[in-house]
Amino acid sequence: MQNLEKMLLEGVEKNTPESVKNDKVFDYTNKDKFTFTLTKELIEKLDLKKWFEAYKKEALVSTAGIRGPQNIIYPHDTRFPINTIGITLATLAKALVAKEKYPQNKLVKLAGCEVRYNSKTYLDLIARIQAALGIKTLVPSNRQTIPIWLASFLAFKLDLVGAEYITSSHGISVKNATKDLNNQGSQFLPDESLEFVNKIEEILNIAETKGEYKIEFSASNDELIDEKSMERLNNGVDLYVEYLRANVANDTILNKIKNFDKKIIIDAVGGAAYNTLSKILNKLDVEKTFDWLNIEEDPFFHSIGKDVKNGAFYDWSLDITVVSNKDGKPYFPVIESLKYDEKLAKYPIGTVCLVTDPDHDRLSVVQIEDSSKKDEVIKAGVDTAELGNGRILCIFSANQAFLMIMDFWTKLLKETGEFDKHTRFIVKTTASSKSWDEWAKANGIKIINTPVGFKEIANAIKKIEFQLEKEVQNIAIEDIFKNKVELGNSPRMIFGGEESGGMIIGSNDIIKSLNGRSALAMREKSATEAIIIASGLVASLNMPLWKHLENIYSENNIKARYDVRDDISYYNESEPDIEKLKAAKTAGEALRTKNDVFYLSIAIALDSGLITLDNAKEILSKTFSGLNFSNLTAVKFVGDGTYLDFDDKFIEIRPSGTDAKTKAYAGGSDKALLAEWSKTLGNYSGDLNETYKKYISEDFVKSAKEKSLELYLAFANKDIDTREFKIPEYRF
Repeated sequence: MQNLEKMLLEGVEKNTPESVKNDKVFDYTNKDKFTFTLTKELIEKLDLKKWFEAYKKEALVSTAGIRGPQNIIYPHDTRFPINTIGITLATLAKALVAKEKYPQNKLVKLAGCEVRYNSKTYLDLIARIQAALGIKTLVPSNRQTIPIWLASFLAFKLDLVGAEYITSSHGISVKNATKDLNNQGSQFLPDESLEFVNKIEEILNIAETKGEYKIEFSASNDELIDEKSMERLNNGVDLYVEYLRANVANDTILNKIKNFDKKIIIDAVGGAAYNTLSKILNKLDVEKTFDWLNIEEDPFFHSIGKDVKNGAFYDWSLDITVVSNKDGKPYFPVIESLKYDEKLAKYPIGTVCLVTDPDHDRLSVVQIEDSSKKDEVIKAGVDTAELGNGRILCIFSANQAFLMIMDFWTKLLKETGEFDKHTRFIVKTTASSKSWDEWAKANGIKIINTPVGFKEIANAIKKIEFQLEKEVQNIAIEDIFKNKVELGNSPRMIFGGEESGGMIIGSNDIIKSLNGRSALAMREKSATEAIIIASGLVASLNMPLWKHLENIYSENNIKARYDVRDDISYYNESEPDIEKLKAAKTAGEALRTKNDVFYLSIAIALDSGLITLDNAKEILSKTFSGLNFSNLTAVKFVGDGTYLDFDDKFIEIRPSGTDAKTKAYAGGSDKALLAEWSKTLGNYSGDLNETYKKYISEDFVKSAKEKSLELYLAFANKDIDTREFKIPEYRF
């Protein structure tokens, strides 16, 4: 395992020029107060205009923070998207925008991070730049790690002007990012990102026209960098436990967990989850039910997801659902690297392991089963991996795990008589399972579909809250499918989530911030919420999860029982030579965009009346002669991709918002058929045939991306939450 990290580090060292190694641009290790002068010459030398153009592009389309690779040894390396200079400019810009919005006010933000390489360096820079501008920055005591959801929760609960969080979620080890959180604790929407991106451009222009721009850094121990408040707040743990106790950690669920006579395993991949979650479980008095894996904090993530391909270091990321091919057979490379055949060897059949990621916002669920049940498990739609000794591992997708969770929560609400007191709804992304829609309809629950990204789920929730506070008698919201969803005058959310493993549970009672702001649910996905309610579910069952899942399908007459996803990557993200990496990514983005625009243009042309559905069927049938489009019912632009709806399935093709990848999703009643469709459509080159050109001009295709952004912004801003945020008198 150490050899793999050594291979990575040696590759970085070898591919970093001496000129980069020897020039930090400014000394970010200097803990004293200092001034950094950004000059015109420095902008040219570091090619910051080129860096900025790439950063701006990423900011406007990113689904989860502005991510990118970094030089993990020399973080000042501006050849990489994430670097100390870029973090400095972005932080300064966000701080200046906040000061312009709230002049004459005392501003307080929060900064936090997980375990990735250079995260503590970036945290220090962010806090010091803000302090130099008079903005108080709450940081965890001893600058320790916290989860993304805790940063988000505290931004809302403490009525902060916002928060900065450093993470790249479950991405590869060399990646990092800042997730920008607003005063609600929500990730920035494009309009919010554009404000500070424009400010970065303004700073660069001033430096070029005037010759320089001075950027102040406070001392690292400046009194405006506030660890003491967070220490008094127990780093937010006490407030979050209070929130949980009024929500998923009610007495019914906690008693189920306490009385469970088996162990539930928590795999804290990367180690950061342990720091906070262990304290929460202790305060809830359920810690004895759990055993832990990977509690040590490690930026290399304990070698999980790491591999050697063709003699070079390779990183599969931390997504345990990634499927590859070995010796002609599919396998789960990340699962294999978790070494569960060894680490779970002492645990009996039926043991559940709950897997989270470095920023602790995603949950994956696996369970040990007897290998004699393999055929039944696969028939239920659940994937498996071999553990040896007559045992297999059942690998539940988030689509499956979350269906069981929302069903469990709903049944508890019905048992207590709470369910019928409100109109109930779920918020889900279009790429998530159609089984969720079927289940919701069977249970009298409204469904709101959004584009991919948790900020989209949060935006929908806030639109509902806005109407609730205005006492609208029939609250309604239009989802990305243009469905008008009516919610009455007292709605409550059952569940909000996405197929990539992020979820929250809606609160039965209105959640209040310290200054009295209201919310129906929190703004960021939380693996702690997910782990507590999943543990309650596991402790309630007298059967394997796969069997319970089958029962839910049967009880609710669900047809779309199967889901597949193909991740088509157009380059090796682990390439240590940054110039090769950039060239490969640029080439890959072109392929990704060509694929995307092929479908996108059909959807927009159909929506605008340029073509008919029959025309769309003809285009697609001529392009994919081996597939049957006769039962296609709609082709829709869904904010960041194209959704093909059939009477027996759906296919969604969307470009990754953070990388040169295409994601192809499919859901329906025939898994083999879904796999064929997702692979075929996801891997298509995007070439336009004569039938396509007969109905849709190449000029229209060239303008499709720009038109799609206009359509997305119109959707995102329709009936948007315009509640005014007022800076309170802080008392913490």
